[in-house]
Amino acid sequence: MKYTNAYFRSVTLLLATAGLASQSPAQAVYSPGAPSLTAYITGPAAADNPDDQGAIITLHSRVNEVNVLFIATDKHGKFVRDLTQKDFTILDDHKPPQAILNFHRETDLPLHLGLLIDVSGSVNSRFDFEQGAATSFLQHTLRAGFDKAFILGFNSHSQLAQDFTDNVPLLSASVHKLRDGGGTALYDAVYHACKDKFLKDRSDHPLRKAIIVVSDGEDNQSEFTNAQAIEMAQRAEVIIYAISTDDSGLVLRGDRVLEQLAEATGGRAFFPFKMKDITHSYDAIEDELRSQYVVSYKPADFDADGRYRSIEISSLKKDLQVRARKGYFAPMQ
Repeated sequence: MKYTNAYFRSVTLLLATAGLASQSPAQAVYSPGAPSLTAYITGPAAADNPDDQGAIITLHSRVNEVNVLFIATDKHGKFVRDLTQKDFTILDDHKPPQAILNFHRETDLPLHLGLLIDVSGSVNSRFDFEQGAATSFLQHTLRAGFDKAFILGFNSHSQLAQDFTDNVPLLSASVHKLRDGGGTALYDAVYHACKDKFLKDRSDHPLRKAIIVVSDGEDNQSEFTNAQAIEMAQRAEVIIYAISTDDSGLVLRGDRVLEQLAEATGGRAFFPFKMKDITHSYDAIEDELRSQYVVSYKPADFDADGRYRSIEISSLKKDLQVRARKGYFAPMQ
């Protein structure tokens, strides 16, 4: 009899626990550019699939905060670093935000960087110099224990030469191991780098996520389109910088491709004609990454419907230019 009573006590306890769980659904706030909330699968859901024991699920509910990094420059292209919230107007989906939560200059956020190097046959004339310039940039930019980067070489296929690390010698060695030749699948490289390396790159503190594309922009092998690559970068909240490898002195189709990738994500495209100008391009990117503002706000009339929402940040001061990502995708509730 005591075994029967113990059995019924166990069943009662399980039913009570299940009842509490059903009355308290998990609620999470998902903020673009902020960490996702995670939980371990437990209870009946895990029991239904023994292979999922201890697996992690991500809980997304609704957006209540948007974080945007942006820069401001004067008419000469110089960074302006002493502005306040009152110097800007912000529109989210063509409407002023419900509330501005935070605004400050941000110069020291951790950097998560992807270096995408075109190794197709079209870039071989300056390939050795580009490898050296990339290595120098990594040495000057990455701080051990604080920043990290990965190296991806691409031609008709993408190859991860070095995964995320703060070890500059490892990154430099992987850059110099890249060999040129083949076609060009630029859009595929951007798409997969954003999806596989940045989309789930969440942290418990703010950080900067950026890709530097070194290419002539002439894609002839991709399965994905330019628009799909841009969309994935926007979903992953990655800024794209592009350094052109074209030294013809002409304005080619690939130049516009690089500009589109950069402009849509709040980055910038560089077109160095001389080899030494490649180093100057990297220097400009490093300076820009340390010269940003960040604004956090609650959007008005927000629906968690997965729709693209535009972002417009304008300066109220004459002759000031603002560069920021063009928008974001709301999550699906």
